[in-house]
Amino acid sequence: MEAEAAESPPGGVEAALSCFSFNQDCTSLAIGTKAGYKLFSLSSVEHLDQVHGSNEIPDVYIVERLFSSSLVVVVSHSKPRQMNVYHFKKGTEICNYSYSSNILSIRLNRQRLLVCLEEAIYIHNIKDMKLLKTILDIPANPTGLCALSINHSNSYVAYPGSLTTGEIVLYDGHSLKTVCTIAAHEGTLAAIAFNALGSKLASASEKGTVIRVFSVPDGQKLYEFRRGMKRYVTISSLVFSMDSQFLCASSNTETVHIFKLEHLTNSRPEEPSTWTGYMGKMFMAASNYLPTQVSDMMNQDRAFATGRLNFSGQRNICTLSTIQKLPRLLVASSDGHLYIYNLDPQDGGECVLIKTHSLLSSGTTEENKENDLRPSLPQSYAATVARPSTWSASTVPGYSEDGGALRGEIIPEHEFATGPVCLDDENEFPPINLCRGSQKGKTKQS
Repeated sequence: MEAEAAESPPGGVEAALSCFSFNQDCTSLAIGTKAGYKLFSLSSVEHLDQVHGSNEIPDVYIVERLFSSSLVVVVSHSKPRQMNVYHFKKGTEICNYSYSSNILSIRLNRQRLLVCLEEAIYIHNIKDMKLLKTILDIPANPTGLCALSINHSNSYVAYPGSLTTGEIVLYDGHSLKTVCTIAAHEGTLAAIAFNALGSKLASASEKGTVIRVFSVPDGQKLYEFRRGMKRYVTISSLVFSMDSQFLCASSNTETVHIFKLEHLTNSRPEEPSTWTGYMGKMFMAASNYLPTQVSDMMNQDRAFATGRLNFSGQRNICTLSTIQKLPRLLVASSDGHLYIYNLDPQDGGECVLIKTHSLLSSGTTEENKENDLRPSLPQSYAATVARPSTWSASTVPGYSEDGGALRGEIIPEHEFATGPVCLDDENEFPPINLCRGSQKGKTKQS
């Protein structure tokens, strides 16, 4: 998930960060500034470790890291139509490609790399950067809204299918065919996100009051959550936890909402034991006779947990991650700070701010003096989303000892930790230059 910070946020506060994004498994944070970009590891609450920093490209407005690999994709305001792919540990550029208009967003997993323009989406095979498909028949998408499943075994793509309604097009990144369209909202879309398995898709409209979750690939509605009723908001990020038990949404308000994805049991006592239980039963029964819109509003689930920010109106993104074996809520904001909260996976409630890091300096600041990391929190949630252990490339058969790419590849195989890719036999595009390319309807060698 990636956000481009507004140049002039409300309140006159200048954005310190031009963009910021968490990687696919929420173990790393990338930020872009006028000077360049930085990558941070999210393995500790107390310490924010900078993995890499570069000032070679100024005015970075897109930076995306592939999981915890050394592959990073960067786009700069100085060349907004050019995508640069780097191996930052070696300090080398792998390739760069130019497109017909400004690049608005980039999404990647271990098989596919998506480049989203306002009126086109380019799908590359990430291992050799071969262009597999150009999706041209899409409505204007000025914000570059799109999503790619991080599960490379399906590589589903989602993007807006209408300028006026919240229709979502679900596309198969492997077979390169449209799967279905989902009528998600009445208003235009503001956010879409897949869960880690690519089996669920969450969406929010520009009103920001209702968040829906659909099954993939059939597009059936599974959940409906109400973020609020009093005011419309701008949803800035939408993300599932790695185990798909929770869904987190942040906006331009001071509250981050966390919803729990669970179905209520159908087994209820025949006779409620209390007056409140009796009234609740009668209330739910009455909803069956009310207009659909009112009934739907009564049946929508509210937030399971919330995180309170000390600001509003600033661009921000959120994620749910396991750090030091405990579930955390992380919020990065355009003012250059990372906020870390404790999340109670059993009882929910208000998340506790435990650490604030500055993303623009080597030191950290702790605005909340609460040092209690709540070790008594249940470990079950952390266990289900625990990250895999690290490994060495030399232990994997078929990988070069120096970490370099094998013949026919431009990106080292160990950066993906997967088997070889089978390209689509119906691919209509000619091979492209493995160092530089231009995507303007047809390939141009340089």
